[in-house]
Amino acid sequence: MKRFAIAIVLIAALAFAAWANGAGEAEAAQGVTDTTVLVGNAAATSGALAFVGVPFNQGIEAYFNMVNEAGGVAGRTIEWVHYDDEFDGAQGLTYSQRLVEADMIFAFVGHFGTPTVAATQEYLDTVGIPRVYYATGLRSLFNLAAEGGARASFPVQPIYDAEGEVMVARAVANFGADKIGVIYPNADDGKGLLAGIELRAAELGVEIVAVQVAPDSNDMSSAAQTIISENVDVVLVAANQVPAEVAIKALAAAGSTAPVITSYVNAAPTFVEGVNEALNSFDVYANAWLQVVDDDGNPTEALNTFVEEVSKIDPASAGNPYAQAGWIAAAIFVQGLERVGDDALNWDNYIAAMEEAPVEIPLGGTVNFANGRRVGTQAMALLRATYDGAPGWVVDQPLEAITDILD
Repeated sequence: MKRFAIAIVLIAALAFAAWANGAGEAEAAQGVTDTTVLVGNAAATSGALAFVGVPFNQGIEAYFNMVNEAGGVAGRTIEWVHYDDEFDGAQGLTYSQRLVEADMIFAFVGHFGTPTVAATQEYLDTVGIPRVYYATGLRSLFNLAAEGGARASFPVQPIYDAEGEVMVARAVANFGADKIGVIYPNADDGKGLLAGIELRAAELGVEIVAVQVAPDSNDMSSAAQTIISENVDVVLVAANQVPAEVAIKALAAAGSTAPVITSYVNAAPTFVEGVNEALNSFDVYANAWLQVVDDDGNPTEALNTFVEEVSKIDPASAGNPYAQAGWIAAAIFVQGLERVGDDALNWDNYIAAMEEAPVEIPLGGTVNFANGRRVGTQAMALLRATYDGAPGWVVDQPLEAITDILD
């Protein structure tokens, strides 16, 4: 505790030093020189979640490479350091402290994973260092009027509670559901999604049958049988990655035929690969907060640029949604740099620049950080899983806000 307090005092001193020099003129923050700006993250690039962390980091790297090759921003190229935390919160905290106190980065770009984000949120709010984009929908990130160090937090992708509401809106509007089954793990993702599901279901007068499972369970047959016995119209698998796959396989094995909707976090070909046999029993859908094709089904210019640049690092990641997420994280960070321009690059100026107008989401819509608003984007599309020789997803419903979905 004493060491933590000392570290906070040291970092606070660094932050205050960034406000002004002896003449009262604004100075750059830590991690900033006349020619470079240093940013970083900790992400799972080994272990069970490496299939997410590796392409995510490749997307970040690809965008920064593109910007640097074009001369950087305001004469500065972007340097990036990252550590492998293996999706472990304790390691994530250790590496985050190293990034702030030893590497002395200017900002986190692509703060990765629920365990690390949860373990570091209090520390980083106290420090007040900018964090642009979280690779999680952690509920505690949701803030309608952030103050103090929390204003340096910039969530982009949807928060779990908001996505849960979208799931119900889709079940009702697109599938005519009157009774909805929910399988959710006893973890932040499941509880957050369930909270949004119950909120919107109550508003719409829809019955919910919810069954909780352990997040590390490899046998969800009992939960599946309970859901089937209730004759629900749609099943919402309110979970991320591994538990979602286990739940869908259990539903198929138990004989379910109701369509399934799961989180945007699972909208990757690798997830379809894991549940492809279940597609013989029912359709599997996932939310998506990006739109990578135009109204005619052709790739957008933004997608083509992403594919070209990411292919320079790893052609296999050119169609990977996690790489797209990393690309977006880097792009949104750079928009803040561009808004600061030739002014002093410090935390205060950067935060003000991010709040001054809605920020464009490459491959998607916009996100608004004005007046301390920190809620992420709230418009989502609906994808359907396919397996025609190879796993993939097709757009079933376009990018829409909840009110548009229900209308």
